[in-house]
Amino acid sequence: MCCFICLWDSRDRAQHYTRKDWPVRHVDIPGASNIANLPLVDRQNVILPPLHIKLGLIKQLVKALDKESAAFKYLIQKFPALSEAKVKEGIFVGPDIRQLLNDDNFELTMDSLQLAAWKAFSSICKDFLGNHRSLNYRDIVQELLQSYEALGCKMSLKVHFLMSHMDFFPDNMGSVSDEHGERFHQDISVMEKRYNGKWSAAMLADFCWMLQRDAPNVAYKRASRAKYF
Repeated sequence: MCCFICLWDSRDRAQHYTRKDWPVRHVDIPGASNIANLPLVDRQNVILPPLHIKLGLIKQLVKALDKESAAFKYLIQKFPALSEAKVKEGIFVGPDIRQLLNDDNFELTMDSLQLAAWKAFSSICKDFLGNHRSLNYRDIVQELLQSYEALGCKMSLKVHFLMSHMDFFPDNMGSVSDEHGERFHQDISVMEKRYNGKWSAAMLADFCWMLQRDAPNVAYKRASRAKYF
């Protein structure tokens, strides 16, 4: 898997967390560098939703936890509705993350490495991916990268964005509401169930048509609500 901005290779683990600069991707050629089709939009118009960055970060953190540790067992008890397989893979949604961020007992179950990574994740959610960007956000990101490396987290695409493409993130990250990300998650999960988890051009077309069909209804509902405010 490559980055859409550069030629980062997720399989080159020997250089993860050590190499920051990767060759820029100048052209997109289907069949080369893991590209299946030409991109639909220009890379400069791609928005990195804060919610999906959070989902990717917590996924790598939970996957790096010792499955016999108190912290992992606490997650199993905390979310009984989630299967153990989903917890092992770190599959959480926005409300799950908010519950953990507000749960002080979760930190009491962690060892020093786990706690450092969790505190770094909490800081980046609040001071970089939230409505307010701290002046020292680069230091906060660097702290997360160091703690993730120490814990043994893999370099996923979301972590790579933070390490190598900080300048790609817009200054107004907080203006991208988590509600939009949650709605996308719900819509795309419906498509995944309909197509049995198989991604295809037909699935993408069906998803786009669903958005177009819902658009007039959404506009009508917003106009109706506006009458009362």
